[in-house]
Amino acid sequence: MKQGWYHCDMPQNSQPSYEYRGLIAEVWDQLRGDTSGWPDRSFYRDLILEVGEPVLDVGCGTGRLLLDYASEGIDVDGVDNSPEMLALCRKKAAALDLRPTLFEQQMETLELPRRYRAIIVPSSSFQLVIETDDAREAMRRFHDHLEPGGSLAMSFMLMWSGTPQTTEQANKWHKRKRVGEREDGSTVRRWTRARYDSEAQLEHTEDRYEIIVDGEIVETEKHSRSPSARWYTQDQSRALYEEAGFVDVLLYSGFSKDAASADDRMWAVVGRRAADLE
Repeated sequence: MKQGWYHCDMPQNSQPSYEYRGLIAEVWDQLRGDTSGWPDRSFYRDLILEVGEPVLDVGCGTGRLLLDYASEGIDVDGVDNSPEMLALCRKKAAALDLRPTLFEQQMETLELPRRYRAIIVPSSSFQLVIETDDAREAMRRFHDHLEPGGSLAMSFMLMWSGTPQTTEQANKWHKRKRVGEREDGSTVRRWTRARYDSEAQLEHTEDRYEIIVDGEIVETEKHSRSPSARWYTQDQSRALYEEAGFVDVLLYSGFSKDAASADDRMWAVVGRRAADLE
């Protein structure tokens, strides 16, 4: 996916083309904390039980959902564009005596050897596809990778609405509450700030990771991504599905069974690839 420009304290031509790298990947799970109670876990599981297997977890990262489902015996593959996140997923899988099939690919160039009954794109990961043409192509490829009658489920998040962001808001750094623990005993603290372009519906982000030893900052790693994500309205998310050929498109409030309301800032969309005889 096209991901704008980056900065990570290294020469531009030596930077990788994927976002989740370095300390972002290394302490990703720790900074997220306990995700076992997140409501999307049961939402996607219920969908899988309804439509069947196999399953593809797009943007699987370190395996938050994939390893949980695989541990239950669900036939699930994963795909992500970050080799570092996939390496962490494999390490965690090995500790659980699991050997999931993982692919390193982009959403808009997805080309896998089999088709699926369910494709899930958790954590609003689809919004990391910046270019609208790439987003449409990713939707088309999701559709093509489904078996007839299979379903695609994705979550969307409205990043900004209402009064445009002020310069003061855009420039303010926010310290995250959780810290990460490294194998060498040091800790990692994360600071973030974001700028939101309401007209273009684009987010631009900066992250600063501080490595701390005995209370002192000994190293800093900076990541900038501009733009970093695109957001959609509910109508736009529905249109993405319908333009790609999905039928029976439904929008849910958060990860509930209730229909999305106009006030929802997070919603899930489920659409189905039509059966051959439809």
